[in-house]
Amino acid sequence: MTRDHDPGLDSVDRQILAELQEDGRMTNVELARRVNLSAPPCLRRVRRLEETGIIRGYHADVDPVALGWEVTFFALVGLESQKQAVLDAFEALASSWPEVRECHMIRGGGDFLLRLVARDTAHENELTARLTNAPTVLKVQTLQTIRTAKDAAGVPIT
Repeated sequence: MTRDHDPGLDSVDRQILAELQEDGRMTNVELARRVNLSAPPCLRRVRRLEETGIIRGYHADVDPVALGWEVTFFALVGLESQKQAVLDAFEALASSWPEVRECHMIRGGGDFLLRLVARDTAHENELTARLTNAPTVLKVQTLQTIRTAKDAAGVPIT
C-alpha cells in the first residue's frame, strides 16, 4: 500500500525535478526550455525546491572502476543489541569509513545494510574483517556484486 504524500508540487515542479535528476548540470536556460517556462520563473522554482530541501544537492556520477574501486559489495550486519547507544555507535563507525558508501538501518534479517567499495578482493576481505571485529558486531554476511543491471539515482517522479 502506498501512502499519499503531497509536498505541494505541481506538474511543472515535478518536471523540473525529473529533468534535474536526469542531468543536474544543465543550464537554467536549457531547463526552462525543457519545462516550457521562461528562465527567471524556472530559476525561482529551482531555488524554492532547494530551499525546502526537496533538492538536497548536486553530484557527479563517478565511475568507481575508472578510479580503481574494482569491487562493490554489500554487508548485512547484525549487532549484539538494538539499544540506541549501540545503534548510534555503529552508525558513527560505518559513516567514518570512506569505503562505506551507504549505511541503512534495516528491519528483518539484520540491523544494518551497507554498500561498500574496495580496491580488490584483498581489500574487500580486510574491510569484512574490520566489520566483523568492530565493537558490538555479532554477525556479518557479505554479498559481492557481479554486475549491476540498473543504478538509477533519485526516485521516480510522477
